[in-house]
Amino acid sequence: MNDTRARIKRLLTFLYGEEEAERARPGLEALMDSYRGKIPAPSRRAYLPDERDSILITYGDQFRAPGEPPLRTLRGFLDTHLEGCVSGVHILPCFPYTSDDGFSVVDYRRVDPALGDWNDIAALGERYRLMLDFVANHVSRRSDWFTSFLRDEPPYTDYFITPPEGADLSRVVRPRTSPLLTKVETATGERRVWTTFSADQIDLNYAAPHVLLEMTDILLHYAFRGAEIIRLDAIAYLWKTPGTSCIHLAKTHAVVKFWRAVLDEVAPHVLLITETNVPHAENVGYFGEARADGHGTDEAQMVYNFSLAPLTLHTLLGGDATVLSKWVSELAAPRRGATFFNFIASHDGIGVTPARGILSDEQVRTLAERALAHGGHVSYKTNADGSISPYELNITLYDFLNDPAKPEPETDAARFIASQAILLSLAGVPGIYVHSLFGSRNCHECFAETGRARSLNRKKFDRSALEEAIADPAGRSGRIFNELRRLLRVRREEQAFHPEGEQKVLDIGEGLFALLRTPPDGGRPVLCLQNVTVSPMHVTIGAGHLPGLDGSCRNLLTNEDYRTERGVAEVVLNPYGTCWLTT
Repeated sequence: MNDTRARIKRLLTFLYGEEEAERARPGLEALMDSYRGKIPAPSRRAYLPDERDSILITYGDQFRAPGEPPLRTLRGFLDTHLEGCVSGVHILPCFPYTSDDGFSVVDYRRVDPALGDWNDIAALGERYRLMLDFVANHVSRRSDWFTSFLRDEPPYTDYFITPPEGADLSRVVRPRTSPLLTKVETATGERRVWTTFSADQIDLNYAAPHVLLEMTDILLHYAFRGAEIIRLDAIAYLWKTPGTSCIHLAKTHAVVKFWRAVLDEVAPHVLLITETNVPHAENVGYFGEARADGHGTDEAQMVYNFSLAPLTLHTLLGGDATVLSKWVSELAAPRRGATFFNFIASHDGIGVTPARGILSDEQVRTLAERALAHGGHVSYKTNADGSISPYELNITLYDFLNDPAKPEPETDAARFIASQAILLSLAGVPGIYVHSLFGSRNCHECFAETGRARSLNRKKFDRSALEEAIADPAGRSGRIFNELRRLLRVRREEQAFHPEGEQKVLDIGEGLFALLRTPPDGGRPVLCLQNVTVSPMHVTIGAGHLPGLDGSCRNLLTNEDYRTERGVAEVVLNPYGTCWLTT
């Protein structure tokens, strides 16, 4: 038995015991055999990310054009405007659904016909590293699976979790304030089903081995359809055991390790990324442990770097990079073969829970107050003691950073671009939410239409109207779009920005975020300087800041040269200015 098969057997036994694991193994072997050899790795690139990788986060119908499937319009926009800027595209759930803008899936194996079909997905995968969502924790109340459960039809009778009366659920950690259990009428009478996120999102019962095999089939189906990265949505809540917190349980980690092992056996080029909006120490646990063969870790190859967003907002809000600099300087690099997925904005808003323990409660409240003052909303979570606390800021990144009631176009755009420059300087793979490309404002009409706070940050675009807006270099959208494309293009040409390259924070003043990036195998470093204040800044750079500095250095973003005198160079940064220096 090879190492991967031994891992699979060991994990199945841990999850279900030896007897149940042995019963499940023939079905698993048949499943893996049915996909083996049918999921070829793309020949155009290495499967592990490098400095050329950045991923656009977008809905399948983000760009719309008359008479054209939105997925095809998305491909057209990418090819026309973002070639050479992004290497991959994360398509948020693109399956038939009933709520939560796609995260309440009715049918995992079918593309929503309102978006296009699997051929349109394949076309995107021909040019871009494709990332698909695996909404593994729950399904729609209107799915065939749950309908069959209500009718008491096997094998769906135990697909869902129905805790007995008196089960101890007092310690369950909730990401929502909605009821944990939802009453439903079934063929055998009233039952209560587990609903972590909403009454329309029914949690799956992974304690049943055939549920794990069913979901493993879907995971492999996505790989077969061209996914090179598979996002495990809300994975932290997957396994439930009454009497526990039901978050980050050992068996949840075991399921992720199991899926990783199955992919290693059948489609080793496919990467797993875990989405866990939790404090940093818990989040990085999803990298898992070092593999016995020395090739990376045994769980996810990427995890979302959730703490980055609230810390960047705190930095730009106060004009002080001290907390961000300290956090980055203490950020332990993942083992080789694993990396962070860095992002600041997303479809879900800005999570503040990951800042707990880094920012004080008062500093988190300040972020929430800024969101409210700038026309946003704040979502709350229920704590174990029954209290509630801010969970997520529902607002566009641009409107959080800039006061909609007091616009200052030059300063506002520069402040926003500074947030993206910080993101792009860090070790890891950058994820760019589509609205960040254009500096989108809050969509109050979207919120009015749906009544959901997250809709503020989920406006869809008419392609022709958007292209007209970004064609104006003096307008907000055009200026931000052109500047971000320049940052992305420069970044991908420098090996110093490799995810496994070294990063070292330099202390050059509290108003400056200074990060030295060095290629993993040597080569020329890049010193990233980011003014986080509204005032100009004069910075003195010596060889202690930029190794090899002798004679002159160059700003990669402007091609401006700085001559050294007496071994130092003087650099002037505009308010919120960015400078990427190399020798």
